[in-house]
Amino acid sequence: MTIQIRMMTLGLAATNCYIVGDTEAQEALVIDPVDDAQAIQRTASAAGWEIKLILATHAHFDHVLASKELKALTGAPFWIHQECVPYLKALPQQGMMFVGRPFPEAAEPDRLLTSDRETLSLGPVALQTIYTPGHAPGHLSLYMAAQKIVFCGDALFQGSIGRTDLPGGDLDLLMHSIFDQLLPLGDDVIALPGHGGRTTLGDERRTNPFLIEWLEHQK
Repeated sequence: MTIQIRMMTLGLAATNCYIVGDTEAQEALVIDPVDDAQAIQRTASAAGWEIKLILATHAHFDHVLASKELKALTGAPFWIHQECVPYLKALPQQGMMFVGRPFPEAAEPDRLLTSDRETLSLGPVALQTIYTPGHAPGHLSLYMAAQKIVFCGDALFQGSIGRTDLPGGDLDLLMHSIFDQLLPLGDDVIALPGHGGRTTLGDERRTNPFLIEWLEHQK
C-alpha cells in the first residue's frame, strides 16, 4: 500500500494533525496544521515525505495555528473552505478570547474550496470534500473512499460531537451534518477526528450518547 497516515496530537487543545503520505512518490499532504510547524515538518521528513499540500477542516485556532509557518517552511499551498475566511482572518482575536493574548496570523489561503463532494488529489491520495457545518461555518470532512477513512475534524468524536456554543455554531445543523452526510458513508468507515481517538461510524451510530439522544428527541 502506498498511502500511510501519521497522526500527531499537538497544542493547547490536544488537537490531531494528520499527515497523509504517498510512500512511492514520497509526497504528503497535511490535514489541520496544528500549533507546531517544525514538528509537523520533522515528522514528514522522517518518513521521507515532502509536504505538497496543506488543508484545514475549519478555521478554529487549534486547527490552523501552524498554517502560516508550515506554508513558509514547505512552500505548499494552503486550502480551506471559503466560509472559513472571516474566522481565519480573526485568528489573533481568537487568541484573545481563548488565552488572553493574540495568536499569530494564519496563512493566506491559496485556494478557497466551495464545492461539496469535490475530489482533491495528490498522487494516489484522493480526498472527497463533505460539507459538514454546525461546529463551525465552512467545516469540511475529508473522505478517502478507497480506504474507507473520513477525517471528520470537529464534527464527530468518539462518544461525543463538536461543541456548538462558539460563534457560528448550530446544533441542529451539526446533527444534520452527522446524520445526513457522515453516517450514510457506512458503518465500516473509520473516523479520524480532530480530537481524541479513532472510531468507526457504526460504533458512533450505535453508542454515541449525543446521537442516540438526538434521535429520541426526533420521535
